[in-house]
Order: sequence, then C-alpha cells, then structure tokens
Amino acid sequence: MLLPNTLRFTKKFMQRLLLASTSPYRKLLLEKLQLPFICAAPQVDESPLAGESPDALVLRLAAAKAQALSSAYPDHLIIGSDQVCVLDGRISGKPHSEDNARAQLRQASGKRVTFYTGLALYNSRSGHLQALCEPFHVHFRPLTEAEIAAYVQREQPLNCAGSFKSEGLGIALFDRLEGRDPNTLVGLPLIALLEMLRAEGLDPLG
Repeated sequence: MLLPNTLRFTKKFMQRLLLASTSPYRKLLLEKLQLPFICAAPQVDESPLAGESPDALVLRLAAAKAQALSSAYPDHLIIGSDQVCVLDGRISGKPHSEDNARAQLRQASGKRVTFYTGLALYNSRSGHLQALCEPFHVHFRPLTEAEIAAYVQREQPLNCAGSFKSEGLGIALFDRLEGRDPNTLVGLPLIALLEMLRAEGLDPLG
C-alpha cells in the first residue's frame, strides 16, 4: 500500500521505490528512510549452486529478486536483499523449532558468527543494476543452557537466521558486534542502500 506522500515522491522523482520482499523486518527498516514505497514478493529459487560461497550466493539472489519483478514494475527502483548466517564455515538456516534454535545457539556460544547480506538496487527503466555483499560479525559470549532455554522461550526466534533477534532481547547474547551498519544484521544495509539511491538521484534529505 502506498504511503500518504506518494504523490509528492512521484512528481519529484518519477520512479517509485519497490521493496522486493514481504519481510516485516525489512519493511520496518526501509520505513526509517521516510520514503514512500510498495512491497511485492519475488518468485526466486533460493537454492545455492554447487560450490557457491555464501557471499556469492546472497549477491546472486539479491540481484535476482530485484530483477524478477522488473516486468511487472517497469518504472521502479527495485530493492532486492538476501541474507545467510555462517557458523564454523557452514550456512545456518532458520531453526523453525525450539529444539533447533537451542542447538544453533549452543553451537554459536563463545564463537563469531558472520552474516552475509546481499543488496541490489535495480532501475527497471534504465536496466542499471547496483549490487554488493555486506558482511556483519556477531561475537557471542559463552552461554549457559539455562540462558539459551530462557531466551528461546521468551523471544521465539524460530524464523530468524541464527536463532536470535538483535533488535530485541537477542542483544543479551552478544559480547560485541562488528560491522559498518547494524541494520545489516536485521536484513537490509541502509547505509549501502542510501549510497545506491543517491546514485540514482534519490536522496531522502534532498
């Protein structure tokens, strides 16, 4: 659904902004920029290719998601994003159950977990694509079984890669965070996105 100031945005910039995602977390992040946008779900196979590295995977999928909607939205700036969590050299998916969430946190205890977030901005009018992979490192403090159980029960991070919500109580699990933009950890690197938007002539402060 378009935000109230869509008319002002359309007149000034002509191209509208589209988030190629139905993630409520990415939607909330994008709302920080105070720019009107719409959301749509891209139909993209997210299966990794044989031998594909985590950073190459998220970069490919972010671009694919942005470009997948170009025919339906031929005059938009389309944002695509994808994220994976890597622990001990392996991609960790969403837990989907409390048992799996506890197991993921047990494995992460005292270790560094890296999140790779792919970001793409596709101008469906000009065909211009910008894409990058933004890493973010989470250093977990040593966790007790009681802490892990209490966290999973209280926050239910069953649909979150890494089994935590950094914007919530998940912050209690960490020793430190390392990266350019904390929004990256939630799924949308806003600093990088703003650089891409400015390259297309769109500046929320302009």
